[in-house]
Amino acid sequence: MNVKTNIPLSTLTTMRLGGSANYVIEVTSDKDLREVYKKSKQSGQPTYIIGGGSNLIAHDEGFSGTIIHNKIMGIEVTNDNAQATTVTVGAGEIWDDFVKQMVERNLSGIEAMSGIPGTVGAAPVQNIGAYGQELADTFVSLAAYDTQNDSFVTLDKSACGFAYRHSIFRGEQMGRYIITRVTLTLGKKPPQPPFYDALQKYFEQDQINTTTVTVQMIRDAVLKIRSNKLPNPLQLPNAGSFFKNPIVEKQLGDTLKATHPDMPTYPVDETHVKIPAGWLIQSCMLKGKILHGIKVHDGNAVVLVNQSAKGYSDLVSARQEIVDAVYQKFHISLEQEPLELQ
Repeated sequence: MNVKTNIPLSTLTTMRLGGSANYVIEVTSDKDLREVYKKSKQSGQPTYIIGGGSNLIAHDEGFSGTIIHNKIMGIEVTNDNAQATTVTVGAGEIWDDFVKQMVERNLSGIEAMSGIPGTVGAAPVQNIGAYGQELADTFVSLAAYDTQNDSFVTLDKSACGFAYRHSIFRGEQMGRYIITRVTLTLGKKPPQPPFYDALQKYFEQDQINTTTVTVQMIRDAVLKIRSNKLPNPLQLPNAGSFFKNPIVEKQLGDTLKATHPDMPTYPVDETHVKIPAGWLIQSCMLKGKILHGIKVHDGNAVVLVNQSAKGYSDLVSARQEIVDAVYQKFHISLEQEPLELQ
């Protein structure tokens, strides 16, 4: 357990905004986690759990309580057979480091989510996904500390309420559970084409026979594609994809497609389609624009980069201009993807 005081939240979040937190305590075990949380609550202080800080926006006023920095580590194979391997991972592990290890073992199911910043514990919160894969596809269960009942529990897939970039942990049960470990089952069969559109095009451009593609080739391709579209937060402060790709009624999608034939749409079910938020923002001529010190990234308009913002209010102003522009042109309301620390 490591206790720090008056720590700037700008050093803990990849958007590099925010005031200071009274206390930041790193925990490495279930015992420490429970002890720190209970002491904080007994003292009447608010608490908040963070991992890598890559999907989190901090406010200028800081945080007047205790930030619990989840550093629970470990990777353990809990079941293995000819078809699949089940792995339990500590919430404090870096997500991409974990993906890399699984790819090196030639295990499939999360390779297309290579390069996503943050920790394993954050992955179920927004049901992370990329290039045709999402966490729910391989998810078995998670272990968590239930702050309401002061107990450690196991939640299976159905209990987590996974949806597109959503779960109970950022919905109706926000703040109740502190995730300590995540269990996934990964396959041993080679990836099967056709792949997600961007990957399929990547392989075709390089004249690669998609029937010979391996999980390592998918990881390499994803990392290459992401390097051109998603800036490294260590180099350019950002929170990854800032807006969710909106899911709209198919009727609206068809109407918009008639007037914007180049608009990409992806079927979600029989009555809904998904439209890339980046395309909508770019179509409003905002790509590359600097709004209140926040730059709409040149390579991917769904990413907002903190170029010279003085505080959270600048981000709010930039966000609102983007949301208003998209709604005025397409009658679609963009939703923010990162959570807010408050």
